[in-house]
Amino acid sequence: MTNIVILGGSITGISTAHRILKGAPKAGLSVKVTLVTPNTHFFWNIASPRGIIAGQYTDDKCFLPIETGFKQYNASQFEFVLGLAEAVDFDAHSVRISNGRTINSLATGASATANLPFKNLGTTEATKDALHILQGRVQKAKTVVIGGSGATGVEVAGEIAFEYKNQKKVTLISSGPIILEQTIPKVSQTAAKILKSLDVNIKYNSKVTSTTETADGGQELTLSNGEKFTADLYIPTFGLIPNTSYLNDRYLNSKGFVIVNDYLKVKGVDDVWAIGDVSDHERPQFMFADSQSAHLVKNLLLVLQRRKPLLHKVASPAMGLQIGRKKGTGHMGNFKLPGFLVSLLRKDLFLEIMPGIVDGSKF
Repeated sequence: MTNIVILGGSITGISTAHRILKGAPKAGLSVKVTLVTPNTHFFWNIASPRGIIAGQYTDDKCFLPIETGFKQYNASQFEFVLGLAEAVDFDAHSVRISNGRTINSLATGASATANLPFKNLGTTEATKDALHILQGRVQKAKTVVIGGSGATGVEVAGEIAFEYKNQKKVTLISSGPIILEQTIPKVSQTAAKILKSLDVNIKYNSKVTSTTETADGGQELTLSNGEKFTADLYIPTFGLIPNTSYLNDRYLNSKGFVIVNDYLKVKGVDDVWAIGDVSDHERPQFMFADSQSAHLVKNLLLVLQRRKPLLHKVASPAMGLQIGRKKGTGHMGNFKLPGFLVSLLRKDLFLEIMPGIVDGSKF
């Protein structure tokens, strides 16, 4: 029997675990998967831009228990370990967990972000607490500033402006001359037009360089151009931080992401793969992570059968955004998608597929 350890209960980690457990028997292989995560529940962070608005989604919509989703597998096939990876010894194929346990096996990866609930924040309780606090602050604020004009920032600005219409003054800070700099020009232009129709003020060529809390609990913001102004609430939406502190620097790039080859294997190591947000292979998006998960499992099963793995091709750039609850935009490669189609597909921010991912019925 081959033991496989997956670090992280994210979309990538859970999807990969189910795919291995379903695919191995079909390939005539005997495996045991151990899923290690500090989170008791899976968090559908794709819905977080709307989830930060009080009353939109209850916790049981965005959080589902992970262990329950694997109840169809017996103890010889699957083990759920609640804990955080503290150290990995690739030579010994061992992982030291925060609960004091050491597991010997292979490993794949997942990731986390900073201090706002747009990703898991270490534990399910910490993520829920942060989400509830932010919901209350959004509800109370009259002026809201969103820092960062990437997909998350644009969606957050759109959701707040749509929900509260003229009740709140919403400002989006863009570091460059356009928003959504990583997308195609037509999508950037359309997104800006939608935001303006929602009365979102966009400040271009600016960055928030410092914040100071005011006496009334608000925040004074200083921009890179020297401008200062106050807001009841500042929400930074930039800066994905990979959860790789337990890894040796030689496996990481300058930004802390794991360096992988075209087979999705960690460079310089045997039998270790890294996919999803933690990997330097592609941008951290759901569609890319899902593709990597499927390809990794295919390669892993091939390797276990002593067959040659397959190269993973980087996907064409793509993006879809729901801006408010009525409009959206996006693209596949250089083709701009019809806004009504994006809005239709993303109207519930894909919450409908979440249960199938957690219990494995999607795979």
